[in-house]
Amino acid sequence: MAYPMLESAIGSIYFLDGRIISSDSTDAKALLIPTDEVTYYETLRVKCGVPLFFEDHLARLKKSVAGIEAFDVDLDSIKDRSFEFINSFDPDFDGSLRVVLTKSHLLIHACEANIPDKKLFEEGINTLTLKWERVAPNIKVFRGDYKTAVAKRFSESNAYGHPYELILTDNEGRLYEGSKSNLFVIKDGVVYSAPDEKILLGITRNRVMRALEKSGAELKIGMFTLEQILEDKDAALFVSSTPFDILPVKYIDGYELKFENNALLRSIQQSYQRIADDYIAAAKR
Repeated sequence: MAYPMLESAIGSIYFLDGRIISSDSTDAKALLIPTDEVTYYETLRVKCGVPLFFEDHLARLKKSVAGIEAFDVDLDSIKDRSFEFINSFDPDFDGSLRVVLTKSHLLIHACEANIPDKKLFEEGINTLTLKWERVAPNIKVFRGDYKTAVAKRFSESNAYGHPYELILTDNEGRLYEGSKSNLFVIKDGVVYSAPDEKILLGITRNRVMRALEKSGAELKIGMFTLEQILEDKDAALFVSSTPFDILPVKYIDGYELKFENNALLRSIQQSYQRIADDYIAAAKR
């Protein structure tokens, strides 16, 4: 399905094919026209002008291209152009950056960022489930059918309002991933994740793995239905992603989960934040 290169952009400038362009230019407006080229992308969280875990994002971008077209991807150039854009846009930028690549074009722009309010890290988020089996989850390209289904579900609500995130279920009803995040389940002091082949191996997820180690948590592969989660009064869910960091799930399809006294979840959150802070400090040196 043809899809525009430009989506959810903010700001007055973009970077396109070696130059900064105005958001109201003819070139910028052309980016809103659907293209038949395969469109690859990465969305990065930027804090204090530093794109978090940039090298991992670029490696995944190259892997996505190799999975379909295998044209040459100059990662050093993309990294340099991204910093060039950030310095022109806002050297202290705090938000989301999108790198969009086709065989013919490179686009870099700031985009709308679903960055949580501070209270959500403490109070948790509202979620709804969506039955959807991902196709080739580790090749990040725009998929129109998926985006349409996600947008429709986000427009719906439960007793606690519209969802902050969607939790995907497979054909057997097992929770396995967020619509834009990775999902983890804590049961009986053990952290569970879906098998690698079912999920997008998120960049933040890699750091969550380190946070688990630092917290002394045991990670196992496993998936559970919502009914199995609700049967365990002490079960907790959390999601991780580039904009979210680590967010607890408070409500899912209107059911309330009790996570506030889960010491392991809090320890994982704190360990992850230290990892992110250390990355930013090293980049600023």
